[in-house]
Amino acid sequence: MANTKKINSQANADKQRRFRDKQREAGRKMVRGYVSPEATTCYDEMRDKTGWSDNEMLSNAIRIMYAAHKCGQIKLLNEWLKDHKR
Repeated sequence: MANTKKINSQANADKQRRFRDKQREAGRKMVRGYVSPEATTCYDEMRDKTGWSDNEMLSNAIRIMYAAHKCGQIKLLNEWLKDHKR
């Protein structure tokens, strides 16, 4: 029984490693972090409206934030979030 668990855990680790390697080869990068309760509320609302997956949500959020930065709109967006307690 213990030997079977060891083999299964090794097989799972190999499967995870192959998955991560495949994602890296596709040009994807894993990003992790903790989300505030305010951000979770915004996330839930956006997910309901857009139907985006977690991956799409994060990718689009980063791209939209970058566009706001390039257009000089970061301060405006941050002030809107503060004014609307988001």
